[in-house]
Amino acid sequence: MKIGIIGSGKIGGTLGKHWSKAGHEVLFSSRHPNELNDMARESGKNAKAVSVAEAFEANADVYLLATPFKAINETAEVFAGEYGNKVIIDATNPYPERDGEVAQEVRDNNRNASEYTALKFNTAVTAKAFNTIHHKDLKNRAFDEANPMAVPFAAQDAKSREVTEQLISDIGFVPLYVGDLGATNVMEVDEKLYGVSTDEQEMRSLLQMS
Repeated sequence: MKIGIIGSGKIGGTLGKHWSKAGHEVLFSSRHPNELNDMARESGKNAKAVSVAEAFEANADVYLLATPFKAINETAEVFAGEYGNKVIIDATNPYPERDGEVAQEVRDNNRNASEYTALKFNTAVTAKAFNTIHHKDLKNRAFDEANPMAVPFAAQDAKSREVTEQLISDIGFVPLYVGDLGATNVMEVDEKLYGVSTDEQEMRSLLQMS
Protein backbone atom coordinates (compact mmCIF):
# COMPACT_ATOMS: atom_id res chain seq x y z
CA MET A 1 0.00 0.00 0.00
CA LYS A 2 0.97 3.63 -0.42
CA ILE A 3 0.69 5.37 2.95
CA GLY A 4 0.76 9.12 3.53
CA ILE A 5 1.95 10.07 7.01
CA ILE A 6 0.37 13.40 7.93
CA GLY A 7 2.47 14.58 10.85
CA SER A 8 5.77 12.71 11.15
CA GLY A 9 6.54 13.12 14.84
CA LYS A 10 7.10 10.33 17.35
CA ILE A 11 4.02 8.28 16.47
CA GLY A 12 3.78 9.07 12.75
CA GLY A 13 7.52 8.82 12.18
CA THR A 14 7.83 5.51 14.00
CA LEU A 15 4.86 3.97 12.20
CA GLY A 16 6.22 5.13 8.87
CA LYS A 17 9.55 3.43 9.54
CA HIS A 18 7.81 0.20 10.53
CA TRP A 19 5.51 0.19 7.49
CA SER A 20 8.43 0.89 5.18
CA LYS A 21 10.28 -2.06 6.71
CA ALA A 22 7.17 -4.18 6.10
CA GLY A 23 7.30 -3.30 2.39
CA HIS A 24 4.78 -0.48 2.09
CA GLU A 25 5.47 2.75 0.21
CA VAL A 26 5.64 5.55 2.78
CA LEU A 27 5.40 9.30 2.32
CA PHE A 28 6.53 11.16 5.43
CA SER A 29 5.09 14.67 5.56
CA SER A 30 5.02 17.71 7.81
CA ARG A 31 5.01 21.48 7.51
CA HIS A 32 8.82 21.27 7.28
CA PRO A 33 9.54 18.30 4.97
CA ASN A 34 13.26 19.12 4.68
CA GLU A 35 13.58 18.14 8.33
CA LEU A 36 12.34 14.64 7.46
CA ASN A 37 15.04 13.70 4.94
CA ASP A 38 17.10 11.79 7.51
CA MET A 39 14.03 9.88 8.65
CA ALA A 40 13.23 8.93 5.07
CA ARG A 41 16.81 7.80 4.42
CA GLU A 42 16.83 5.70 7.59
CA SER A 43 13.58 4.07 6.48
CA GLY A 44 15.06 2.76 3.25
CA LYS A 45 14.10 2.73 -0.40
CA ASN A 46 10.34 2.56 0.23
CA ALA A 47 10.17 5.97 1.91
CA LYS A 48 10.54 9.62 1.03
CA ALA A 49 9.91 13.01 2.62
CA VAL A 50 7.31 15.32 1.06
CA SER A 51 5.15 18.28 1.98
CA VAL A 52 1.66 17.67 3.35
CA ALA A 53 0.24 18.93 0.06
CA GLU A 54 2.42 16.49 -1.91
CA ALA A 55 1.34 13.63 0.35
CA PHE A 56 -2.32 14.28 -0.38
CA GLU A 57 -1.66 14.87 -4.09
CA ALA A 58 0.16 11.52 -4.28
CA ASN A 59 -3.16 9.67 -4.16
CA ALA A 60 -2.12 7.32 -1.36
CA ASP A 61 -4.31 4.39 -0.37
CA VAL A 62 -4.26 5.32 3.30
CA TYR A 63 -3.49 8.45 5.31
CA LEU A 64 -2.30 8.29 8.90
CA LEU A 65 -3.37 11.40 10.77
CA ALA A 66 -0.76 12.00 13.48
CA THR A 67 -0.86 15.77 13.85
CA PRO A 68 -1.84 17.68 16.98
CA PHE A 69 -5.63 17.53 17.32
CA LYS A 70 -5.93 21.29 16.78
CA ALA A 71 -4.68 20.84 13.19
CA ILE A 72 -7.57 18.57 12.14
CA ASN A 73 -9.96 21.31 11.03
CA GLU A 74 -7.44 23.13 8.85
CA THR A 75 -6.01 19.93 7.37
CA ALA A 76 -9.47 18.66 6.43
CA GLU A 77 -10.52 22.00 4.92
CA VAL A 78 -7.35 22.75 2.97
CA PHE A 79 -7.11 19.30 1.40
CA ALA A 80 -10.80 18.57 0.93
CA GLY A 81 -11.28 16.44 -2.16
CA GLU A 82 -7.73 15.07 -2.12
CA TYR A 83 -8.62 12.33 0.36
CA GLY A 84 -12.02 11.35 -1.04
CA ASN A 85 -12.77 7.61 -0.76
CA LYS A 86 -9.47 7.00 1.03
CA VAL A 87 -8.95 5.47 4.46
CA ILE A 88 -7.95 7.90 7.21
CA ILE A 89 -6.38 6.27 10.26
CA ASP A 90 -6.80 8.75 13.08
CA ALA A 91 -4.02 8.50 15.68
CA THR A 92 -4.75 11.88 17.28
CA ASN A 93 -5.84 12.73 20.82
CA PRO A 94 -7.47 15.95 22.05
CA TYR A 95 -5.36 17.50 24.81
CA PRO A 96 -6.91 20.83 25.88
CA GLU A 97 -3.67 22.04 27.45
CA ARG A 98 -1.96 21.70 24.05
CA ASP A 99 -4.78 21.94 21.53
CA GLY A 100 -6.96 24.59 23.16
CA GLU A 101 -10.66 25.22 22.78
CA VAL A 102 -11.44 22.71 20.03
CA ALA A 103 -10.05 19.86 22.14
CA GLN A 104 -11.96 20.94 25.21
CA GLU A 105 -15.20 21.18 23.23
CA VAL A 106 -14.78 17.66 21.86
CA ARG A 107 -13.97 16.24 25.28
CA ASP A 108 -17.02 17.96 26.77
CA ASN A 109 -19.28 16.94 23.89
CA ASN A 110 -21.34 13.78 23.42
CA ARG A 111 -19.44 13.08 20.18
CA ASN A 112 -16.09 11.34 20.75
CA ALA A 113 -12.86 12.45 19.09
CA SER A 114 -12.85 9.83 16.32
CA GLU A 115 -16.40 10.75 15.32
CA TYR A 116 -15.30 14.39 15.17
CA THR A 117 -12.45 13.48 12.82
CA ALA A 118 -14.77 11.41 10.63
CA LEU A 119 -17.16 14.34 10.40
CA LYS A 120 -14.36 16.66 9.24
CA PHE A 121 -12.93 14.14 6.74
CA ASN A 122 -16.42 13.21 5.61
CA THR A 123 -15.58 12.11 2.05
CA ALA A 124 -13.11 9.52 3.39
CA VAL A 125 -13.70 6.53 5.66
CA THR A 126 -12.13 6.77 9.08
CA ALA A 127 -10.55 4.31 11.50
CA LYS A 128 -9.09 5.00 14.93
CA ALA A 129 -5.82 3.35 15.93
CA PHE A 130 -2.43 3.98 17.52
CA ASN A 131 -3.74 6.77 19.77
CA THR A 132 -3.54 4.63 22.93
CA ILE A 133 0.00 3.28 22.61
CA HIS A 134 3.12 4.73 24.24
CA HIS A 135 5.78 5.78 21.76
CA LYS A 136 8.43 3.56 23.35
CA ASP A 137 6.19 0.50 23.00
CA LEU A 138 5.33 1.37 19.42
CA LYS A 139 9.04 1.65 18.70
CA ASN A 140 10.31 -1.35 20.64
CA ARG A 141 7.49 -3.90 20.51
CA ALA A 142 6.86 -3.95 16.76
CA PHE A 143 7.66 -7.24 15.02
CA ASP A 144 7.69 -9.01 18.42
CA GLU A 145 6.74 -12.56 17.48
CA ALA A 146 7.45 -14.01 20.92
CA ASN A 147 5.20 -11.69 22.91
CA PRO A 148 3.05 -9.65 20.53
CA MET A 149 1.23 -6.63 21.93
CA ALA A 150 -2.41 -5.86 21.13
CA VAL A 151 -3.41 -2.59 19.45
CA PRO A 152 -7.07 -1.64 19.79
CA PHE A 153 -8.79 -0.06 16.82
CA ALA A 154 -12.22 0.99 15.60
CA ALA A 155 -13.47 1.48 12.07
CA GLN A 156 -16.25 3.25 10.23
CA ASP A 157 -16.92 0.49 7.69
CA ALA A 158 -15.67 -2.83 6.31
CA LYS A 159 -13.01 -1.22 4.10
CA SER A 160 -11.44 0.87 6.87
CA ARG A 161 -11.57 -2.13 9.21
CA GLU A 162 -9.80 -4.44 6.75
CA VAL A 163 -7.07 -1.94 5.87
CA THR A 164 -6.36 -0.95 9.47
CA GLU A 165 -6.32 -4.56 10.63
CA GLN A 166 -3.76 -5.40 7.96
CA LEU A 167 -1.51 -2.44 8.75
CA ILE A 168 -1.50 -3.31 12.46
CA SER A 169 -0.70 -6.96 11.69
CA ASP A 170 1.98 -6.11 9.13
CA ILE A 171 4.20 -4.58 11.82
CA GLY A 172 3.83 -7.40 14.33
CA PHE A 173 1.04 -6.19 16.59
CA VAL A 174 -2.28 -7.98 17.21
CA PRO A 175 -5.25 -5.94 15.97
CA LEU A 176 -8.13 -5.88 18.45
CA TYR A 177 -11.37 -4.53 16.99
CA VAL A 178 -13.45 -2.66 19.56
CA GLY A 179 -16.32 -1.72 17.23
CA ASP A 180 -17.40 1.23 15.11
CA LEU A 181 -16.33 4.81 15.83
CA GLY A 182 -19.04 5.16 18.45
CA ALA A 183 -17.22 2.53 20.52
CA THR A 184 -13.95 4.45 20.78
CA ASN A 185 -14.78 6.04 24.13
CA VAL A 186 -12.72 3.26 25.75
CA MET A 187 -9.71 4.47 23.71
CA GLU A 188 -10.03 8.13 24.69
CA VAL A 189 -7.52 9.98 26.87
CA ASP A 190 -7.55 8.65 30.45
CA GLU A 191 -10.11 5.93 29.61
CA LYS A 192 -9.85 2.16 29.99
CA LEU A 193 -7.48 1.33 27.09
CA TYR A 194 -5.51 4.57 26.94
CA GLY A 195 -1.81 3.94 27.58
CA VAL A 196 -2.35 0.22 28.15
CA SER A 197 0.43 -2.03 26.87
CA THR A 198 -0.56 -5.67 27.06
CA ASP A 199 -1.42 -8.77 25.06
CA GLU A 200 -4.68 -9.62 23.33
CA GLN A 201 -6.12 -11.77 26.12
CA GLU A 202 -5.65 -9.15 28.81
CA MET A 203 -6.98 -6.38 26.60
CA ARG A 204 -10.10 -8.40 25.80
CA SER A 205 -10.60 -8.84 29.55
CA LEU A 206 -10.41 -5.09 30.04
CA LEU A 207 -13.01 -4.58 27.31
CA GLN A 208 -15.37 -7.11 28.84
CA MET A 209 -15.18 -5.20 32.12
CA SER A 210 -16.28 -1.96 30.46
